[in-house]
Amino acid sequence: MVLSELGKKISGALRKLANRTVVDEEALNEMLNEVSRALLEADVNVKMVQALRQSVKKKVNLEELAAGVNRRKLIQKAVFEELCNMLSPGTSPPPLKKGRPNVVMFVGLQGNGKTTTCVKYAYYHQRKGWKTALVCADTFRAGAFDQLKQSATKARVPFYGSHTETDAVKVAREGVDLFRKEKYELIIVDTSGRHKQDTALFEEMEQIAQAVQPNSIIFVMDGTMGQSVYDQALAFRQRVNVGSVVVTKLDGHAKGGGALSAVSATKSPVVFIGTGEMLDDLEPFAPQSFVQRLLGLGDISGFVNAVKEAGVDQNPDILKRIQEGVLTLRDLYDQFQSVLKMGPMGKVLSMFPGMQDLIPKGKEREGTLRVKKFLSIMNSMTDDELDNPKVQFNQSRMIRIGRGSGRDVKDVEDLLAEYKRLSKLVSRVGKNKALKTGDFSQLQRNMPQQLSRMMDPKMLQQMGGASGLQNLMKQFSSQFRG
Repeated sequence: MVLSELGKKISGALRKLANRTVVDEEALNEMLNEVSRALLEADVNVKMVQALRQSVKKKVNLEELAAGVNRRKLIQKAVFEELCNMLSPGTSPPPLKKGRPNVVMFVGLQGNGKTTTCVKYAYYHQRKGWKTALVCADTFRAGAFDQLKQSATKARVPFYGSHTETDAVKVAREGVDLFRKEKYELIIVDTSGRHKQDTALFEEMEQIAQAVQPNSIIFVMDGTMGQSVYDQALAFRQRVNVGSVVVTKLDGHAKGGGALSAVSATKSPVVFIGTGEMLDDLEPFAPQSFVQRLLGLGDISGFVNAVKEAGVDQNPDILKRIQEGVLTLRDLYDQFQSVLKMGPMGKVLSMFPGMQDLIPKGKEREGTLRVKKFLSIMNSMTDDELDNPKVQFNQSRMIRIGRGSGRDVKDVEDLLAEYKRLSKLVSRVGKNKALKTGDFSQLQRNMPQQLSRMMDPKMLQQMGGASGLQNLMKQFSSQFRG
C-alpha cells in the first residue's frame, strides 16, 4: 500500500461516517477502527495509533456534545488535527537567509539517496532564485564525485570536488571557501555515508562540521525503512547538530507513513520529502498541507505560496491588460515561465480539492514538456509577433517560426490555438466590471458562475460543482489577503 492509498482509506472511512444517518458511539468506533487499520498497514507505530484514537475520542465526547452540534464535521476536524499532530514535531528548521552565504551539510547512511537529494535541494532553491553550489566531500564511496558531477551538470548547478584527494575535511573546507568568496547564497556539502552507523562515520561528520561551520545540518533517511528510522534519527542527532530531515523514496512505498511519524517522534522537523528520481521530485513538507493533500482536500495555501514564490502575482502590466481584456503572446510566455517555476503540474494540481487524479500518474511530465515546447516556439518569434495581438499568422510566418525553433508547423498551430482560447477567456474576464472597478467582493460572487460555464464539465464535477468552485474562490481570496 502506498501513501496515496493510505489517504484513500482514511478518506473512505470519513465519507462512510458522513453518510451515516446517525452518528453515535458505534459509528465513531467503526470509523476509528478503519483509520487505525490503515495507519498500522502504513507501518505507523501502534502506540501512536492508540494515542490518535484516544485524542479523537476525547475531543468529540459524544455524550457531552450540545444539541445541534454537527457531529460529522467535529469528528472529521478532530481526525485531521490529530493526523497533523502525529507528523508535527513542534520544532522548526534553522532558517536560511538570502543575500548571504548559507552552508548546509547533508549527512546520512549510504544508500539513502543523500547525493541525489543534495542535487534536488540545490535545484529546488535555484529555481526559487537562490545562487546555489554543491561540494562533494564524499571521498569514501567510489564514484561519489562522478555521480554528483553528472547530476549537478544536468541541474546546471556549479560543483566542487576531487578524484584524487582522500581527505574529506580538506575537500569540504576548500569547496566552501571557494564558493563563499564567489558570493554563493546556498553552499551544499555532500558528506560520506556508510552501510551502518560506526565511529569513523560520526568522527568524519564532526570534523567536517567543525571545518565548514554549517548553518544547518540535514539528515537524509530512507522512507522505505518505516518506523525503524526512529533509532537512526536519534543516533545522528546525538553526534551532530541535526536541524532538519529529508525523507526519501516515498514514491509508492507502504512504510512512508511509519517513517514520517517516526521522524516526528524524535522532534526533528521534516523539511522535504523525496517522491521520485527526477530533479523536481522533491516536495517541501508541512504537516497540515501534507495531510490536506493526502486526504484529497487540496492545499490552497501551498498553491498561493507557490504562486508568490514564482512571481506570478508580481506583474502589474499583465493585470492592466487583463483588465482591458487583452492578452499578448509575451504575456503568455511570461506566465508559462512562472508556471514552470511553481513545480511539476501534477503536484500543482494536487493542491486543488478533487483534482489529484486529473493528470494520471506517469503523465505529469507531458504537460511540462508541452509548455517548454511552446516556450521554444515563442523564442523564435519577433518582438512585434509577441507584443502585437493583431498580428496575423499566415502559413509562411508559421513555417519560419517552426524552422527557427526546430518544431513542426503543427506545433506552432497548437500554440496559436491555445493562445486564441486563452485570449477569449481574458476578453470575457476583462469585461467584468468588478475587475475594472476593483470590487473584489462582487468579483468573488460573479466569477465562479462565469468560470463554471467555460470549464470542462468533468473538471467542474471533480471540484465539487459550482458550489465547490465558489468555496475555492473564497479560499483564494482569504489566502491572498493574508
